[in-house]
Amino acid sequence: MQSKITNRSLIGLLIFLITSCGPYQKALKSEDTKLKYDLAEKYYDEGDYRRAKGLFEQLKPLYRGKPQSERITYFYANCLLHTRSYITAAYEFESFTKAFPRSDKLEEAYYMIAYAYAEISPIYSLDQKDTEEALTKLQEYINRYPDSERMVEVNSIVEELLRKLERKSFENAKQFFTIRDYKAAIKAIDNFIGDFPGTPFREEAMFIQFRAASILAINSVFVKKEERLESAVSYFDDFVRAYPESEFLDESISIMNDIEKEITTFAAN
Repeated sequence: MQSKITNRSLIGLLIFLITSCGPYQKALKSEDTKLKYDLAEKYYDEGDYRRAKGLFEQLKPLYRGKPQSERITYFYANCLLHTRSYITAAYEFESFTKAFPRSDKLEEAYYMIAYAYAEISPIYSLDQKDTEEALTKLQEYINRYPDSERMVEVNSIVEELLRKLERKSFENAKQFFTIRDYKAAIKAIDNFIGDFPGTPFREEAMFIQFRAASILAINSVFVKKEERLESAVSYFDDFVRAYPESEFLDESISIMNDIEKEITTFAAN
């Protein structure tokens, strides 16, 4: 066992010594800017963005104000994007657009800003601030370059992000029902359907809204009961008219029967 550990340690040390003496490490430690520049471009062309990033990061301040600065700044930002440092990549591309407003890479830089934010966007159950920011950046790109060849791709990303916001909004509305805040659930579903009229969740949302209105009506105090019962009937009518063959139809009819009994009882009092 001791022999195996020793062998592994020696192999690890050997790998470290080889890599630490390699061209990348030498370039990082070197003061020869041309060596750094040439090797950075070589790594970039080969798709070795991690090593290229390390060298371009060193080169950026050294070439500030010089003709090569635009190229280095763009390559560095692109390396960040390829190594999934999306927040920093977005920042660097934004800096690029401000520093080089006449660059022939300007359109691509604006696209990369939006793309980076889209990659940061989390799953629907988390805070969607970055998703909203990505949509803002994508809209800015669309406004700037309405005839872009990337428009199909851009629209696809927009649709994906909107679906995420749509799901988030729907789940939030459902959550109000789950915690028995029925008035909030009814209002949240109104907002949800208003914001996403073509949503595939519309059928379920309208059913939940009817259920919320029904529970609210049946358990209502006397002075508010008549109005709430009428409201529940209205939600039922809207739902059945929109989805006459809904998978929730049988349950809806059963709930409606309870509503009608409540209406009869209320009228008798």
